[in-house]
Amino acid sequence: MILIKAGGGAGLNWDGIAGDIAELREERPVILVHGANAIRAELAARLGVPVRTVVSPSGVSSVYTDREALEIFLMAYAGLANKRIVARLIARGVAAIGLTGVDGRLWEAAPKKDLYVVEDGKTKLYRDNLTGRVEKVNVCLLRTLLRNGYLPVLCAPAVTADGEIVNTDNDTASVVLAAAMKIKTVVFLFEAPGLLQDVEKPETVIPRVAREEIGTYLPCAKGRMKKKLMAAKKALESGVREVIFADGRTEHPIQDALAGGGTVFS
Repeated sequence: MILIKAGGGAGLNWDGIAGDIAELREERPVILVHGANAIRAELAARLGVPVRTVVSPSGVSSVYTDREALEIFLMAYAGLANKRIVARLIARGVAAIGLTGVDGRLWEAAPKKDLYVVEDGKTKLYRDNLTGRVEKVNVCLLRTLLRNGYLPVLCAPAVTADGEIVNTDNDTASVVLAAAMKIKTVVFLFEAPGLLQDVEKPETVIPRVAREEIGTYLPCAKGRMKKKLMAAKKALESGVREVIFADGRTEHPIQDALAGGGTVFS
């Protein structure tokens, strides 16, 4: 089994990803987790509610989610992005089924209502933040779908034990999912050739990183890359054999990743 985590950037080649998945699932089961950052930003702008990104004291960026932001998140992720991806896969003969972490309590999260952020050099506390960290996965539901020939297409949000919908980090949720399903290969696709020595130079991609070396790259990682590195480290600690960071913009993103393109963490 393989887990594909595709980012939400506008530049990803979804036709190529869908074609690769259609071929790959003939050999082994596939689970797809996707983002929708670009769609959310576009929709938020059209509705006059800009996406608000904040930075934690440790330098990790995330989106501040209040009630209004969560409604836009649901429209973008569960609605537009998820169903467009499902339709692309169905057009290629794949029995895809789209679910959020809320459906069937697929991703159960612990709420994180208090959020510390750094603004203008000062640490501030935001309360009533509608986010959570995924802690439980409905493995039975996923196995039932896979056993009956369906390809799960998953995305945030998640749901708490009390039934509250919360935003969650797809990268972190993917790691918890991989551990619960005992998946050995996880592929992260995004708008870069892999982990780069110099973010301004695509040719500086690092081909391999040993698991014990991941921590050395965290201090210089910026924005979302820091979260992805943390997710890769956690995945390997949780039993995943290899994590691949690869370019989601190529003609055959998944084929390229599995053929050695990008960065392999093992």
